[in-house]
Amino acid sequence: MIYRPHEYQKTAEEMILEKPAVGLFLDMGLGKTVITLTAVNRLMYEEFSVQRALVIAPKRVAEDTWSRESKKWDHLQHLELSKVLGTRKQREEALSREEDIYIINRENVKWLVDRCQQQGKWPFDMVVIDELSSFKSGKAQRFRALRKVMPLVGRIVGLTGTPTPNGLLDLWPQIYLLDRGERLGKTVSGYRERYFTPGRRNGYTVFDWELKEGAEEAIMDRIKDICISMSAEDYLSLPERMDNVIPVRMSGQEMKLYQTMEREQILTLGDSEIVALSAGATAGKLLQMANGAVYDGAEEYKVLHDRKLDALEEIMDTTPEPVLVFYNFRHDRERLMERFRRMEPRALESESDIRDWNGGKIRLLLAHPASIGHGLNIQDGGHIIIWFGLTWSLELYQQANARLYRQGQSKNVIIHHLVTEGTIDEQVMAALGRKDTGQKALLESLKARIAKIKGKER
Repeated sequence: MIYRPHEYQKTAEEMILEKPAVGLFLDMGLGKTVITLTAVNRLMYEEFSVQRALVIAPKRVAEDTWSRESKKWDHLQHLELSKVLGTRKQREEALSREEDIYIINRENVKWLVDRCQQQGKWPFDMVVIDELSSFKSGKAQRFRALRKVMPLVGRIVGLTGTPTPNGLLDLWPQIYLLDRGERLGKTVSGYRERYFTPGRRNGYTVFDWELKEGAEEAIMDRIKDICISMSAEDYLSLPERMDNVIPVRMSGQEMKLYQTMEREQILTLGDSEIVALSAGATAGKLLQMANGAVYDGAEEYKVLHDRKLDALEEIMDTTPEPVLVFYNFRHDRERLMERFRRMEPRALESESDIRDWNGGKIRLLLAHPASIGHGLNIQDGGHIIIWFGLTWSLELYQQANARLYRQGQSKNVIIHHLVTEGTIDEQVMAALGRKDTGQKALLESLKARIAKIKGKER
């Protein structure tokens, strides 16, 4: 296929070519992968300034997306890719090959860094981090490992559509990997002291941090020279997206059981005692109960109600088209499989599932948002999403929705949310909205001004 880039894609590509460190905060569906591959190709085969590139990506994206994109476009088919995946022996063999681009899943970053340090050589002069936001924790092993070798990397590109899923504190580790602390400081504690004040706390323990006055603008100003943000709605003619909340109501007795767990953090169902030992555990139990079942101490689940299953069945009975359902817990999946077995539901687990879905062979596709979040192109298979179980993670929520609502989708996308009234479901929906507000502020402040970039930065 011949690549005919949009103007925004040309702008992003030129930024990668011109700057040794770049953060591309591009909305889902804008083509981050082909933009980056095109820039890497030019750096390797036109400018001869890069010899070997390393791509760090979520596992499923590492397995499929980068190699598929390189084969898709005529100008990229000569690129040789090696997937550093699988067993240790398979990873070693992949690294031993002389290729252009090496792709590794983020869980093996520490292994790779340790291996290279033992051999006394870091062989990659360019690093691409696909889903930079997965490096948002400065305490994570993957971050600590990668920061050790960043002084040896000549070029780095960070790709994400959700740089601050939980607030601007998430930004420091990501920007540090790009510039080694030049813009936001060498330490996260210094970053916090400079731009934040403690919020809720208990003694020396701070539960959250609040932005100082003018801090958000100051942070954006510090990083705008290496980060560019683009929103799909600004550059693509996407179909309409319709979000719909479908209320689900438990019976009086079911609500009493729910409220007992909420109030006392302990519940007796039949001969099982269900106990939540912390606020977080309680929230998890309440989410389960809102969905209709809850695990006991023996990891067996007890069914509380079928309200969401009933609501979903009503939708399926009036919707002849394929439907993508996101679930939260294992018992959600098991109950969905059992309830809709006549429709031969399929859980998304393999490349064949993706092919069959895109080929219109699956009526009901079940997926956990954590396993489908990044890089999968399944918009050809349908345009209807149903959230059976909600997630607190804005990043997972946005990325999951973007599997269907993205470039290439030909129909209006309908997203149904099954929300049990009077339960934690309502709080989750509100929390997703609040987090989204903060992230939109970041992305808006970094919004690409193509004319300005071309006019002033060249």
